Amino acid sequence: MPMDLKEIIEILHSAARSVGAEVTSPWFYLQLGLILTATGIAWASGAAVRSRIDVSSVAMGWPAPFRLFIRVLVGSTATAVFAALMTLARAVMIASTWPSRSYLLAVAAKLAVAWLVINLITSVIRNTFVVRLVSISAWLVVALSILGQLEPVIEALDSVSIVLGDLRLTPLLLIKLGALLIVALWLTNIASNFVEGRITRSGDLTPSIQVLLVKIVRFTLMVFAIAVALSAVGINLAALAVFTGAAGVGIGLGLQKIVANFISGIILLVDKSVKPGDLVTIGDNTGRISTMKTRYISVAAGDGREFLIPNEDLVTQKVVNWTYTDKNTLVKVLFSTNYDADPRLVCKLAIEVAAAAPRAIKNKPPNCIITEFAEAGMKFSLTFWIADPDGMDNVKSEVMLALWDAFKREGIRVPYPVREIRVRGGALPVEPVVEVSG
Repeated sequence: MPMDLKEIIEILHSAARSVGAEVTSPWFYLQLGLILTATGIAWASGAAVRSRIDVSSVAMGWPAPFRLFIRVLVGSTATAVFAALMTLARAVMIASTWPSRSYLLAVAAKLAVAWLVINLITSVIRNTFVVRLVSISAWLVVALSILGQLEPVIEALDSVSIVLGDLRLTPLLLIKLGALLIVALWLTNIASNFVEGRITRSGDLTPSIQVLLVKIVRFTLMVFAIAVALSAVGINLAALAVFTGAAGVGIGLGLQKIVANFISGIILLVDKSVKPGDLVTIGDNTGRISTMKTRYISVAAGDGREFLIPNEDLVTQKVVNWTYTDKNTLVKVLFSTNYDADPRLVCKLAIEVAAAAPRAIKNKPPNCIITEFAEAGMKFSLTFWIADPDGMDNVKSEVMLALWDAFKREGIRVPYPVREIRVRGGALPVEPVVEVSG
């Protein structure tokens, strides 16, 4: 049964009287002095061990879990020394006087041992924030149990409640739910990473199907973990129907773009219009798709930059996929010559230069046509095929440099603008210069 406010106040008064009685005893200050002395010795011992033991060299060649265990053990030397000193002091005090006069030493020893065990157990967790959260929470529960205050605290947390229909929310329920959600989501992350590794190593699946399966598995496991956590604390999922419906409307209105990007990502994975590894041009951005996320895709430009493009843009805007069905790419080089050159010779030289390019496809011969008799000269278009669009600008540059050398050998000139100024009827007007002397 939940406690009322009067019972809680009575428990607090009782605890205060007990503390007051303990503080007035001279044995309290003796135990406090022993605790402070042990703290100083433990801190110095831990610092000495950490400075003299190189964990990397000692555990070299060991499996990763053992290396991590040794690192945590060396880092917890001070706690272990403190626990040992408190246990020894407690034994000496029990042999010398009444057990009640060494109560603080027993509490300090138990708390130190609990902290040491918790640190060793949580060493398997890689996330630093989760390690700290789990360690502190577990230690607080153990500390309350050691002090004999766990049951009163649980009853106090369960005594305050908010009733929403058939749902009764209390601080105790929220704490349990939070702890279970952390554990469930952590286990879900481990399972998702395991499944993702298996899927990505499968050679029978295309990259887009792999990404789609990974997203489905992660989403399914997350929903399952949340449902299990809610059921474990006694929350009936049917009681949340009204609130989840209202929340769904709010999410739909406030997070339209996020939902649109999520749905667009699913569509892109299903229709395979783009996939990891494709070379795409979206607007002014060109690069290879490195990853496809729930909200966006990452396009690596090749110069160290990565463009994060929302999935919705790929569905609603024009996208050039250079490797959608075939990686063969047509390269077009535009150039001009003056009217003194033979256009047939120019086309022949251009085709020979393109055919000699290292990356040009041999079974698709180049082609060169004259496109315009312009005011400054004749304009030509040279086209040839390469097997991969990567480095297309470099290929164009190499071909244009080779064209320049060929034109130099044959005496063919590239036109450039020339401006002439002709003066008729006298000299150019000159502004009069007025000198002012002071």
